[in-house]
Amino acid sequence: MTDRFLELLRTRTELADAAAFPFNFDVSRADHVEDVHLASGAQLVPIAGDDTGGTFFLSGGTAVLYASSEGDAVLIADSVGEALEMQIRLPEWCENLTAELDEEAMRAAVRASDNEAREEYAPELDAQRAALITGLGLPERPLTELFAMTESAAGRTEPDHLLLNSAELCAYRLDESYRMCLRDVVLGPGREELERMRAGDLGAREEAAADPVLRAGALRAAQFDRRDGDLPLLRLLLEAECAVRTERFEERQLAAVLVAAYGQDEDVALLRSATSGLFTDRVGAVEWAGAEEARRHGRDIGAESEFTWVELAHRQGRVEHARVALIRMLDDTGPDAGRLRKLSRALESIGDHAQAARAQFNLLSLQDSARDRASEAYVLARLERGKGDLAAAGRALERARTAVGLGGPAPDEDVAGWHRRGLGRLITEQHLELTLAAAATGDAALARTTMAHGKVLLKTIGKESAKALSPLSTRAKWAVAGL
Repeated sequence: MTDRFLELLRTRTELADAAAFPFNFDVSRADHVEDVHLASGAQLVPIAGDDTGGTFFLSGGTAVLYASSEGDAVLIADSVGEALEMQIRLPEWCENLTAELDEEAMRAAVRASDNEAREEYAPELDAQRAALITGLGLPERPLTELFAMTESAAGRTEPDHLLLNSAELCAYRLDESYRMCLRDVVLGPGREELERMRAGDLGAREEAAADPVLRAGALRAAQFDRRDGDLPLLRLLLEAECAVRTERFEERQLAAVLVAAYGQDEDVALLRSATSGLFTDRVGAVEWAGAEEARRHGRDIGAESEFTWVELAHRQGRVEHARVALIRMLDDTGPDAGRLRKLSRALESIGDHAQAARAQFNLLSLQDSARDRASEAYVLARLERGKGDLAAAGRALERARTAVGLGGPAPDEDVAGWHRRGLGRLITEQHLELTLAAAATGDAALARTTMAHGKVLLKTIGKESAKALSPLSTRAKWAVAGL
């Protein structure tokens, strides 16, 4: 590391000793209790530790993340210098500091805590602090400013500095007050756009009409913040949704609900077009809007599905925000097959195959029928291959073969005829894809074994399915032949 403060601590023993005790920043302890990494994949470098087994990391470049040995992690500073300032001038024994304290009150609180520390275990505290401030060249900034800096850093832990246990992929805990609220993040642009439109900004109207993602945010904002004068704006948004007629039906449905709720005769024709003629008059439109609100487009923002905000974040390009929310959701999910399936698919859609495989593995364990086990096992194989664990993908395909009774006992009745359905094609396809992946990495044993199963499957599934997979099977055979 080339950080100036770290170099000083590593080359000047007296500074390193004072930083380690009593200020608990020990550069000789840079060894965390378990393997960890950032969910974002950014660089993570341990630089120091404390006497409780906690570790300070350089996170994503210059920021400093602290992880306890008990599974908590929080960003504490934007640089090593700032982290050292906080450790030295607002040390851990100062436990009663709050943002409500002014400078005089905060200094008094620190003095009182320092007095206790001197009496109990650090009689040379003042000299050690002065030596570190001088030797490291730390600034003398107000304590209130320093406290505000660490609070600000903590609030920016997510999404870029989420710490994961590398073995289980679970996230380290973060105090709820510092957790990211994905809903507010993704609704921000829509709320701003809606306010601009309400203020009569013609540019905002044109932007919303032209940008489906911005329009989606504005519609969601209007869903939970309804105003009497919004009808012309909502009508414009609905017209834009009807004009594009994309596969994204959700926003068109929402816009129609918001317009229909006003019950205006002049909107009936537009609403009939948007809803494929579900009603013919104003009364029918109002009744339909009320039913849809009760079913899926209500006004209670707290009742909205978390997946709504995840999807909007993904569409906005906020992949790390979506990733953090999904990982936190997965960590909190028990044996709920429906929720695990949604999490698996959502994580796969943002490209996080490792977390998707974690969700899918748990989902597979909940399946009771042979057909469902086979269906979820081939998906798990796809995800394991996507994350690069080809051996795990092979084990997942073995579970799929077992479920359909291939090479073993007769399959359960619910999966009879699997080879003549799409399930047979999908399982076969994953065998061929894994063969190619194994061959590409030079794993000849896995490639040959998987291809052998693939050949059996190609002879077992329907002729049309086998024909459709012919180009893929040819590539797989050539790949194995070249090993």
